Amino acid sequence: MNYFRFLILGILVFSFSACEKKSTTDVAEVHWDRDMCARCVMVVSDRQNTTQVRNPKTGKTYMFDDIGCMALWFKEENIEWKDKAIVWITDVNTGKWINARTAFYDTENITPMAYGFSAHKTKDTIKDGQEIVDYDEVIKRVLIIGK
Repeated sequence: MNYFRFLILGILVFSFSACEKKSTTDVAEVHWDRDMCARCVMVVSDRQNTTQVRNPKTGKTYMFDDIGCMALWFKEENIEWKDKAIVWITDVNTGKWINARTAFYDTENITPMAYGFSAHKTKDTIKDGQEIVDYDEVIKRVLIIGK
């Protein structure tokens, strides 16, 4: 009889956990040193410059080793939902995920694909004298470099 109760309890727990809806907008789990950049197919391992994009309709996640790869991927693949995409990037100082569209970028960094843009959650973490640009400017400059 105890076996039967244990079996029923196990089935119920499994059923409820299977119903849990996964977020389609939050940061997705990264499998460091295994996930590959959606554009250049390099292994994603740099925890200070990784970018991920989520399709807001499907929730599908795309990983990038450098924000430059993401910008060029949007253009090369003609991603129609690019302006609605949910874009996360790691803060260069903390490695924590931040909103790439509201981040501040400095321009003189060593990044995986040498685009040089690293994200900061706040301006005060950028060294004095360094140029500070926003997300739109980063995309614009990458597209000029990538031509």
